[in-house]
Amino acid sequence: MEQLTQLTADFSSAVWGLPLLILLIGGGLYLLIRSRFETFRLIGHAFQVLSGRYDDPNDLGQISHFQALTTALSSTIGMGNIAGVAVAISIGGPGAIFWMWVSAIVGMSTKFFTSTLAIMFRGKDSAGVLQGGPMYFIMEGLGKSWKPLAIMFSICGLVGALPVFNVNQLTQAINDILLTPNGVEVGLTSNLTIGLVLVSLTAVVILGGIGRISKIASKMVPSMVLLYFVAVLIILTVNIEVVPKYLAMIFTDAFAADNFKGDSFFGGLVGGLILLGVKRGAFSNEAGIGTAPLAHGAAKTNEPVREGLVAMLGPAIDTLLVCTLTALAILVTGVWETSSDNGVSLTAAAFGNAMPGYGKYLLLVCIAVFSISSLFSFSYYGTKCLSFLIGADKKHYYNYFYIASILFGATASLDMMINLIDGAFALMAIPTMLSTIILAPKVVKELKAYKRRLKKGEFN
Repeated sequence: MEQLTQLTADFSSAVWGLPLLILLIGGGLYLLIRSRFETFRLIGHAFQVLSGRYDDPNDLGQISHFQALTTALSSTIGMGNIAGVAVAISIGGPGAIFWMWVSAIVGMSTKFFTSTLAIMFRGKDSAGVLQGGPMYFIMEGLGKSWKPLAIMFSICGLVGALPVFNVNQLTQAINDILLTPNGVEVGLTSNLTIGLVLVSLTAVVILGGIGRISKIASKMVPSMVLLYFVAVLIILTVNIEVVPKYLAMIFTDAFAADNFKGDSFFGGLVGGLILLGVKRGAFSNEAGIGTAPLAHGAAKTNEPVREGLVAMLGPAIDTLLVCTLTALAILVTGVWETSSDNGVSLTAAAFGNAMPGYGKYLLLVCIAVFSISSLFSFSYYGTKCLSFLIGADKKHYYNYFYIASILFGATASLDMMINLIDGAFALMAIPTMLSTIILAPKVVKELKAYKRRLKKGEFN
């Protein structure tokens, strides 16, 4: 097991180097400049689209704009927001959050471009069903000669979509918060029991396909964000006197790297801190990775720009709101300096510190909803990747592999899980970002045409 952990660590650090950082952040900045920040001026319109004002049941696709966003968010608002932020702070200190914010703002532009392309260049699977996602916009937008990139994305997607990190951290949370304090012996048996319960819950939903997944996600996501927001608001109110101090520290520490305990990168600690923030930001909102376009590509719309604008809201909700809530909870309670805990245990310590007695149980409810909703969406992403590779009639085989991996995630180490998914995400980002940058001029042209029609009142 130690050798496997070391192997995944070497794999993750090898692919998360300077070239990928340039591709994700540099590519995102390029897309931001190419759009001339026009997408940010249409955020109000994005909320109108999200409300269903422009929904047309006759449009191509399978799910509504709102269901597409909540399906995408149910995968991104997960353990990356609770455990991932805790990992970032335990290694990088408050400054890591600033670089997660930068990653999110750049990521909003990236998500607009990738999700617009997912509608612009939808393709048909082997069963003749219209599908969207990086592998399809690579094939339809760039041509068959680019198929190796589409295959690379799909193969890496099979690993990146595995639920092992979410399951690992949910198991750890149940052990730390519920079982151990109540005298239940924690070990392989308890972990396998948790895994089997999760297998049962997940199987019931994912075997129903995107329709059932999107309906459940559209109900779970808004309620879970609201519950988490209220819980963290209580923590901030209890510690209100230190909130300004830590908000300021997020900015100052981002350039001083005084609390960074990781490896230096590109000649210094600040470089290592930036890399840490970008990695955790990418893991949190998945901008540029290519998973969200798989959900947004199923939206019922004939206007690509609309879905791009809706998708753009994802990193704002996911990283700028939910991750910031987690970060402030950990910082203002001081547990990041006094506790040796990592991952979800650190966040649990923050909740227990601010709300003795019931805080940890409140967090456990949030964690359970976050994690279980993520399990549903990621299975859909994996089946789409397998469908592209070997045919739509065989995509259901991925669900069985996916369900089996839940048991692996419940019993393996945190380091192995996070390195495995980090590495797969990095490799998924290469075909997604390269193809998006090449196709960017077509998206800009589509955006300009849409704005002209919007000004003329053609959609009223």
